[in-house]
Amino acid sequence: MANRLAQTTSPYLLQHADNPVDWWPWSPEAFEEARKRDVPVLLSVGYASCHWCHVMAHESFEDDDTAAYLNAHFVPVKVDREERPDVDAVYMEAVQAATGHGGWPMTVFLTPDAEPFYFGTYFPPEPRHGSPSFQQVLEGVTTAWTDRREEVAEVAGRIVADLAGRSLVHGGDGVPGESEVAQALLGLTREYDEQHGGFGGAPKFPPAMAVEFLLRHYARTGAEGALQMAADTCAAMARGGIYDQLGGGFARYSVDREWIVPHFEKMLYDNALLCRVYAHLWRATGSDEARRIALETADFMVRELRTAEGGFASALDADSEDAEGRHVEGAFYVWTPEQLRDVLGEDDAAFAAAYFGVTEEGTFEEGASVLRLPGDTGPVDAARVAGVRARLLAARDERPHPGRDDKVVAAWNGLAIAALAETGAYFDRPDLVERATEAADLLVRVHLGEVARLTRTSKDGRAGDNAGVLEDYGDVAEGFLALAAVTGEGAWLEFAGFLLDIVLEQFTGEGGQLYDTAHDAEQLIRRPQDPTDSATPSGWTAAAGALLSYAAYTGSEAHRTAAEGALGVVKALGPRVPRFVGWGLAVAEALLDGPREVAVAGPVGGELHRTALLGRAPGAVVAAGEGPGAGAEFPLLVDRPLVGGEPTAYVCRHFVCDAPTTDAGELAGKLGG
Repeated sequence: MANRLAQTTSPYLLQHADNPVDWWPWSPEAFEEARKRDVPVLLSVGYASCHWCHVMAHESFEDDDTAAYLNAHFVPVKVDREERPDVDAVYMEAVQAATGHGGWPMTVFLTPDAEPFYFGTYFPPEPRHGSPSFQQVLEGVTTAWTDRREEVAEVAGRIVADLAGRSLVHGGDGVPGESEVAQALLGLTREYDEQHGGFGGAPKFPPAMAVEFLLRHYARTGAEGALQMAADTCAAMARGGIYDQLGGGFARYSVDREWIVPHFEKMLYDNALLCRVYAHLWRATGSDEARRIALETADFMVRELRTAEGGFASALDADSEDAEGRHVEGAFYVWTPEQLRDVLGEDDAAFAAAYFGVTEEGTFEEGASVLRLPGDTGPVDAARVAGVRARLLAARDERPHPGRDDKVVAAWNGLAIAALAETGAYFDRPDLVERATEAADLLVRVHLGEVARLTRTSKDGRAGDNAGVLEDYGDVAEGFLALAAVTGEGAWLEFAGFLLDIVLEQFTGEGGQLYDTAHDAEQLIRRPQDPTDSATPSGWTAAAGALLSYAAYTGSEAHRTAAEGALGVVKALGPRVPRFVGWGLAVAEALLDGPREVAVAGPVGGELHRTALLGRAPGAVVAAGEGPGAGAEFPLLVDRPLVGGEPTAYVCRHFVCDAPTTDAGELAGKLGG
């Protein structure tokens, strides 16, 4: 019998629709039920491509005895963290405060007033490594609820009070200046792994936003060390197992320092951020490898993640079926020497094993290896590599594919739109710009729809029930602004402005601080507010960047002031934790540079427009168009005539403009190109 999750749009919730557990989605009715029955709520939070979520589901939530106990003593509530990042953030903060760590699946026990009193992540079916079994936890919580209710209420009250007391110090007055940016660079240098690239130890995450900061810092100051860290990190990832050497695209993270063995799930947001970073690295250095990775990652997103409606799906699972029909992590991606021989024959298999680092003992599990480019093969025959790669890719395509989380998340689609628009423009791939435009159309049509507020997710062209959070508004505005720059279509600038006006009205608090949820959103036990960039730009820094760009396009003082107010947090956090405010630092670089405003009176896609897009000045905004209507599309083009009948570029900064130029080389020089 299907439970209440069968009616939802989340692929993660739908995975649990046939569990014997009588799940409820997060709703007032679930808490009303708990109040009526006088039982606690079991809140279980995860996401569709989460490996340990699948494990716990199989061991516990598909088990009839466990389900019967759960149903009798609790109201079980299932949440997809990607649909409700606000619910996830509030309770994850509590889990981390109580236990010192967090992760998914997240398991939290709540009173009927949604106050948490006991926490954990994955619980095994039997006690192991000092951890109690899930059944023991359920029985312990039931006993406490029945026999020690006052104690439970006291603990819950203390936790809620502690969370409420954690008000955010947003950095006081002022924006980050040269000294904060210099301290942030020094901090990154200290944490930099000189041997393998990247920052910190294992597990190692792709630092797309920190690299974006380094590239912008180099463009503004000429600091060679910043460029070196960025280029070496990107080279190490591109040659590692974290990058899919056959199909393109990046896995979520590497379990080791050397980027050899990834956690195999592939997320839209990582690939969007990294595609853009490699395109920007190519723009800075002309590196062939950076160009290849940017294009292969863009092609991966279009081929593997694009939905029938033109949006981009959230993720591909880490797990898939192996040759024995077992559901295991990485099965789709790894190779043994024997599998290479089956596909390629002896000679080419030996060549491929050396080239891709496939060993007899294996670099992963059960003698299998993750393909990478160890780089000790000397000069190679490019045609032979291409042939081998094509044959392996075709053979791999016959394997059972990983599952796909088909929901379209607004924020992550915003990141993909920016990446595809810019990559398409740089490398003369109009098809990629078209894919970006189609995704933007979907967001306007389905996610904005009739309500004129952004919806967080959609699936199969149907909007979900959850309101957009700050990162949705910030990242979608960022994507629309990138699309406006590339296509010369002012409608995207207008849509970005519409979203950013909602940020000013609904998400902005005292002294420039921002909140993750709107003023009129559902009230949780605490209003979430996180300015740190982790896997994606925080809503806070994404909004700051989009507000700054929009102000540069329009001259809007309100948006500029809001951007500067929001950047106070980067002044506070940049010098202390630069790895976790990478996008904020990238936005700070744009602020320090102006950002520059480039108006091209001339054809979209013409030489001057292309030169402007390839300019390296941090966060520069570009408006292109010709004819009397151009100024109506972009305020930057008002009163920008052609000079001598030739296409003409105007570069301004802080209301001060350089002399107009009709010369592409001169324009490139003005933009650090």
